[in-house]
Amino acid sequence: MENILEISDLRVHYFSNRKTVRAVNGLSMGMEAGKVLGLVGETGAGKTTLALSILNMVRAPQGKIVEGSIRFAGADVLAMGKRELRDMRGKDVAMIFQDPMTALNPVLTVGEQIAETVRKHEELSIEDAWKKAQAMLETVGIPADRAKEYPHQFSGGMKQRVVIALALACNPKLLLADEPTTALDVTIQAQVLDLMRKLIRENGTSVLFITHSLGLVAENCDEVATMYSGEIVEYGTVDQVFGKALHPYTQGLFGSLPDLSAATDRLKPIPGLMPDPTALPKGCFFCPRCPHAMDICAKEHPADVDLGGHRVKCHLYAAAGAAKGAASAAGRRAE
Repeated sequence: MENILEISDLRVHYFSNRKTVRAVNGLSMGMEAGKVLGLVGETGAGKTTLALSILNMVRAPQGKIVEGSIRFAGADVLAMGKRELRDMRGKDVAMIFQDPMTALNPVLTVGEQIAETVRKHEELSIEDAWKKAQAMLETVGIPADRAKEYPHQFSGGMKQRVVIALALACNPKLLLADEPTTALDVTIQAQVLDLMRKLIRENGTSVLFITHSLGLVAENCDEVATMYSGEIVEYGTVDQVFGKALHPYTQGLFGSLPDLSAATDRLKPIPGLMPDPTALPKGCFFCPRCPHAMDICAKEHPADVDLGGHRVKCHLYAAAGAAKGAASAAGRRAE
């Protein structure tokens, strides 16, 4: 299937007094149309920066995409002008921000905000745009007559439903969901996720689902990518990664989850902290925390190793990747 999103060697830096924060570091990935990709990792891994980069919304002058390319449906996002970006944002690519409290304009009614987005991207009259805004609210389980109310009149869960309605109003091809249920209690979280699954399935929308929860990835995603210090360290289908996590960091994430079948006094967190993004290690970024670290890990940054579509960035698998590549090349020569 054709990729709707292609990112190659993306590097994003934030500049402050005498320091450069390397938020995204040589990240490459692709997303198939109609798929849901779960992006997991600790706070500060660069997940939100990646999502903002896809929309070309990294704020200058502090933030800058210094290298790489982003192609959406074949178009070069980083080469787009202001008008092209305005046309793309909200229509072809939409984002659900993690905090619904700040994602909505407090001085406009929720109906006005949805109608404004619809009129921007579709040739509708004010009256028809208002009707569509009401219909979108109904779709997410909010009575149409509440379109005249302001964000402060809604609960946190209802605000998030409004944000989802706003993001899906123009049937985007790609939805960037940045921890959309973080601010919600468990009951409302389940309702919002059920709603998102229903709307995504009906519209055939591709989704980049950013979350800390491996459980949410297992329930909602087709593929999963583990992000650490601004790079993808493991990528595969949910079955591949959950069946056999390869990277020591991904293994650590799974190991830190509580096991209800075993009696234990403490959970097993990953030791140490993520490295300072202004002074990243020379070799593997995870090396200082890795239980399997070797001499080469401190000296050389690992390359991507493809093990049958399950990719991992780790020296532990370099020999296996080379053997697989040699076998593949021998097969081609034999043909």
